[in-house]
Amino acid sequence: MLLSVIIPVYNVQDFLARCIDSVLAQTYRNLEIILVDDGSTDSSGEICDRYAEQDCRINVIHKSNGGLSSARNAALDVITGDCVTFIDSDDFVHPLFAEKLIEALGKDSQIAIAPWQECNEGELPALSKRITGDIISYSQDEAIKEIYYQRRLTHSACSRVFDAKLFDDIRFPEGMLYEDLAISYDILKKATKITFYDCPPMYFYMHRSGSIINTMTLKRTHVLDHLERIEQQIAKEAPQFLPAVRSRHMSACFNMLRLMPVNNPQWQPTKQRCWQYVKNMRFLCISDPNVRLKNKIACLLSFFGINFLMTIINKSK
Repeated sequence: MLLSVIIPVYNVQDFLARCIDSVLAQTYRNLEIILVDDGSTDSSGEICDRYAEQDCRINVIHKSNGGLSSARNAALDVITGDCVTFIDSDDFVHPLFAEKLIEALGKDSQIAIAPWQECNEGELPALSKRITGDIISYSQDEAIKEIYYQRRLTHSACSRVFDAKLFDDIRFPEGMLYEDLAISYDILKKATKITFYDCPPMYFYMHRSGSIINTMTLKRTHVLDHLERIEQQIAKEAPQFLPAVRSRHMSACFNMLRLMPVNNPQWQPTKQRCWQYVKNMRFLCISDPNVRLKNKIACLLSFFGINFLMTIINKSK
């Protein structure tokens, strides 16, 4: 089984070698590695080319800058693998990552997921010498609820292997943040079985101070756009999942209220947008036994008004 490894690359010259080396160190050797240089202005493109000269499994795409989704989509258009995985270029993986997830994928699962671990810039976590654990299977219904109720499974496109057929007619939205969340439901509704390999972490996600997700801009409101669309879609197609998606939507609203500047006028429309959703859905979330406790607490705090709520949750920054 050929695994296509997609690595979008943009101005990560200090981290790229570690990422690529971790892929080349995989015990599973049947790989197609696609490095997408997304218009880098540092030496990242040259690093990609040097690695391609050293290993015939590596292909490099050089393109003008279009963002993470654009880079991933460019690779999805040319992959030939039976399955596919996405690795961000400042992250890295355990040597057994591919082997264990291909094993967990088996013959009847469409997505296999590994635990992941966050690490800070400059930190190099110790890797487990042995990777053992149980393979836990989820039906489509169970996985959707797990993800949107924010339990063990996440909506991330990383730290997992997908059946490549899932992406035959699905691409990431370009020019938007939270691209993984945007396609999450469309991917899940095509998967009949999802497996989780309950083992030590095999994907290592690095927090960088200058990364987009650590910068508070109005683009962060894209999470609300995606969730509104998913909620509308599920209301028509599978209303049994509405409580789970509303719980996830509520989490996004609380997170926006926590992160946004309190008295900045440009954030007022977003503030009111989140507040209106909280007021509309708080009774439903409080009464839903599956909603996580921190959401329920925030819902209860909301009855004291938006200013009180923002004061309390801003203390948790």
